[in-house]
Parts: sequence; structure tokens; C-alpha cells
Amino acid sequence: MATAIIMPKAGMAMEEGTVVKWFKAEGETIEKGEPLLEILTDKVNMEVEAQVSGTLIKILKKEGEVVPVIQTIGYIGEAGEEVEEAEQKSATEAKTSAAVKTESAVVTEKTAGTKADGDRGDDQYDVVVIGGGPAGYVAAIKASQLGGNVALVEKDIVGGTCLNRGCIPTKTYLKNAEILDTIRHADKRGILLKSTDLEIDMDKIVAGKNDVVKTLTNGVAGLLKSYGVKTFQGIGKITKDKNVSVDGKENIKAKKIILAGGSKPSRIKIPGMESNLVMTSDEILDLKEIPKQLAIIGGGVIGIELATVYSAYGSKVTIIEMENRLAPMMDQEVSKEITKTVKAKQIKVMTATKLEKLQEKNGKLKIYTDQGEFEADKALLSIGRVADLDALSEIELEMERGKVKANDKMETSVEGIYAAGDINGKFMLAHAAFKMGEVAAANAMGKNEKVILDYTPSCIYTMPEVGCVGLTEETAGKTHEIAIGRFHFGANGRALASGEGSGFVKVIIDKKYGEILGVHIVGPAAAEMINEAAALMSMEITAYEVSEIIHGHPTYSEAFMEAVADSLKKCIHKQRPS
Repeated sequence: MATAIIMPKAGMAMEEGTVVKWFKAEGETIEKGEPLLEILTDKVNMEVEAQVSGTLIKILKKEGEVVPVIQTIGYIGEAGEEVEEAEQKSATEAKTSAAVKTESAVVTEKTAGTKADGDRGDDQYDVVVIGGGPAGYVAAIKASQLGGNVALVEKDIVGGTCLNRGCIPTKTYLKNAEILDTIRHADKRGILLKSTDLEIDMDKIVAGKNDVVKTLTNGVAGLLKSYGVKTFQGIGKITKDKNVSVDGKENIKAKKIILAGGSKPSRIKIPGMESNLVMTSDEILDLKEIPKQLAIIGGGVIGIELATVYSAYGSKVTIIEMENRLAPMMDQEVSKEITKTVKAKQIKVMTATKLEKLQEKNGKLKIYTDQGEFEADKALLSIGRVADLDALSEIELEMERGKVKANDKMETSVEGIYAAGDINGKFMLAHAAFKMGEVAAANAMGKNEKVILDYTPSCIYTMPEVGCVGLTEETAGKTHEIAIGRFHFGANGRALASGEGSGFVKVIIDKKYGEILGVHIVGPAAAEMINEAAALMSMEITAYEVSEIIHGHPTYSEAFMEAVADSLKKCIHKQRPS
């Protein structure tokens, strides 16, 4: 069977490429990995390698033609093989829209028994991945890179919660909030606007968010296709014989299975929670009206970020948090600083508060708490996420606190089945899921790798941002003799010049060895800066060494170096302690 050559998606924003030069002519043989053609993207010229060995039996797109990504541009097969039917299909594709529609961003394979890539026998796939989110699609690509025949089952659109309903959509909204904040404070920098009256067009905001999401999900679909991963659309379930069914129909035979079903919003059983005025983070990102009054139930990362967004859009926001502080998983000083900045945006904060019930009346919600009651137009339920266990109705795996129990190799209690990402509850962040997906795939393909999540950064994209890695002061103090270093952005030249002098860098070190145990940043570009700290900590670079590294000036990251130096009592740009 002929193998299609596609225009690769060489970057998330790439929509089309130009065929510059074919290195082979029709009828010539080609080896897997050998350069086949050169293409031009919007940024760079690159060579495309052959994915299989064979004969270049058909060139569909000539030199100089501009081709949408993921479209077939030629075929490799056996000498003399005809591809009329495939060619006809390609011609039909060319007449359709160049962009891949969001609703079909997954490349579906309707019949599990297809032999499109040759007859694989009883074990059709080396690895079958259930779930196309950060852990799932990365696992599928990694397994393919290691030489595996790979299938992926996704019930919605590839990219998972992060791309479709989580970190990416919220960041587009937070950028809007940042722009609004800049406009409203422009006069402080001598930029005088004739009017600061603003109008928010939620239709355009939602459409802009959807465009970003579509670009990225299409990019993931293109990556999967370029690696030869077969993507089935539907609900995947592990069968009793350790294969995978799709919507209870197709049966995909698998040597190994990677469970990457992700998570879904957690719900609480409180009277009135079933009201249509109560949304989760999944629904609020498609809301095309700005609530005059918005109640946010939960003061964690999602709650704080969306409070920042809707406050900037003009909502009167109230956060209800059962714990005694916002972001209770963060270092206490960080929580305190977050609370201060949130309140400065006129967001009401109710901590140590128990929600008792909700009551819908006259199109509004009455919110009852043990600290009093108030009214809201909408409520956002944001109390965390729970593992999505849809794939486990026919097979039993050992569980732990409602998550699939997995070891550091991502192995579950059943041999040959791995669990990566939110579904195992180890670290419910997309970037942690990426690494877990890679490790699961490597081990499914016969390797022996372990995942280390000790230096995984956590970020909150508020204004200013938050970035943390390692131990909090409270935790570190229980097992180490510690020293603390701090440096405030109010003493950082770049921050002051940018009008972003709020916040600080806090570094926790082990006094005896100088090991960096934790870094906590509240300030400009914190989500970027924290990666330097994570990298240095993972390489076991000590505070003594970091304090000697020359940082560019003026930069925000100088504050990190200064805080490390302060932990050793040698910070130059901090007044001598009395």
C-alpha cells in the first residue's frame, strides 16, 4: 500500500509551506531517513526526510507550489504501483479549505482493522494511547520516534484540557487583562489618553481565543500524522483482554497500553450546584457576556487567574476559599503577596469560608456561606480536578485517592498498562504530563526510564506572575537547617523601568551544603524566570555557584541571582543588615 507524503507542520503557527525542490524524481528509489524534498516555511527552509523506504511513485505538488499543512504532496510505494485512487482523493482535498477544521482536527480511522500501513498481524499496534492531551499525544509521538506502530484514541479534540479548555485559553484571556491594565495605568507613565472608556467585545474575545486553540490543536494533529500515529475518534476503553475498544465497536489490538485520560473539573454536592448559572472552567471560557457580579468558588490557580481576567473585564468578583489563604499549596509568603495584589484589583476575598448552598432566584444566584450571603449573576466552580476514569469500566487497576496508581516508570498494577498525566495524580500540570508521557512511551517500547518530578515548576499567570519550584519554607524547615534569601523587584532596575516593582524572589537553601531547596517568585516574568531555577536545581548547582553566575543587566532575572546571594549574606544590591 502506498504511503502518503504530507506537507509537514513545522511549527505550531505554520499553515502552509512551499515546495522548493524535490531531491528525487518519480520512479527513483528512496531510503527511510533520506532527504526527499526541501520546503520553505514562513521562517526557514528545511529538508523533509522519507518516512519509509521504497520508490517515489507519484509527485502531486510541483516545485514552487504552495501547499496547506497536512495535505498529501506525493506517494512512496513499490515500483510500478498505481495510486490513482489516492491521487483522486488528494485532488478533492486541495479544493477544500486549506486549514484543517477544528471539529476534525483529529485524523480519524473509522475501521480498526485497516491495513493502511501494512498487515501487522494479531498485535496490530505496539502501543495504543488512550487520551490525546499533553501526556497522550507526547507519548504517542515518543513511541513512534522509538520505532513503534502507534494508535491514539481521543474522544474530543487532540490537545486535551490544556489546549482546549485550560492553560492556553486562559492565557489568551490573561493577555487581554494585561493590555487593559496597561491602558488604564498609561497616564502614570506620561501617556495621556483622550479617553479611557473601553468596550469589551466578548464575541471577538472568544473568537480570538478559539483561533489560538485551533492553531495549536491543528498543530498537534499534524504532528501525530507526520509521525504515522493513527488517531481514532471516540471513547476508548481497556477491554478485559487488554485491548482497546472505541465507542464499544472497534477493537484495537495492542501490545502495550498507555492510559492518559486526563482529568475533569471536580464538583461538590451542595444544594443549588446544579443551577445553569454555575459554570466550571470548561464553560466559562466560551461565555459571551460579562457577569456584573461573579462568584468564584475556590481560590486555587484557576480561580485566581479567572478572577484576574473577569475583574479586568469589568465584573465585580468575589473569591470564596475554604482554606485560610489563597493558593494554599504555595509558600505562605507567596500566598500573602497574591492576596495583596488580588485585593488591589478590587476583588473581594473570603478565606476560611464554607459554602453552604446556592439558590437561583429571578435569574440570579444567592450565595450562602458561613460568613454571610451575597448575590451573583454567575458562579464559577473551581475547586480542582479529578481523574477521568472513563477508560476503566471493563478492567480493574489499583487506585490511590481516586487516581490510577502508577510508579515512577508509569507502570500500573497490570503489566503492560501504563498511566501518565493527570490520571495518576502525581503532578497535575501539562508540563509534568509531557515528561510522564515520554517516560511511559519509552518504557512501553522496552526501555527502563524513571520520571523525576521534584523540580517541576508551578506557575500562576496573574499580574504580577507567580513561579515556584521545590520546597516551601514550611516544608524545608522540617528536614533541613535552612537559610532564606530575598530580593524585591522594587530594587531591580528593569522592573522599576517597566513599572513592575511589586513582588520578590525568595530562595531557600540548605545551610550546610548550599543546596537550593526551593525558589518562589512573585513578579514580572516569574513564569519564565522560574525555569532557570528549576534547571539549576535539577543539575544540583549550589547557591555558591549560582551567586557567581553573571546575569545580563538590566534584566528581571538578576533578582534571582541577588536572592541566592542574599541567602549567603553576600547580596551586593541590598542594604547591609543591622
